[in-house]
Amino acid sequence: MPFYEFKCSACGFRFEKMCSMGDKGENLLCPECGAIKPQRVFSTFSSPGGDSGSGGGNSKCSGCSSGNCSSCH
Repeated sequence: MPFYEFKCSACGFRFEKMCSMGDKGENLLCPECGAIKPQRVFSTFSSPGGDSGSGGGNSKCSGCSSGNCSSCH
């Protein structure tokens, strides 16, 4: 099962929870304040072999560290 990131709409606390892919967090409680139904949010990830000191990319571009600039394409 994958980990998903959630954000409490009451207190703003962000936390991760291992859930099935179809689970939207409707039965979860915020571990910080106990509010119901935190929102599932997009979270960042890191790929194996990435350069941990440059913003997280395996960029072959010398002009940036993200691999998202116009010269990388």
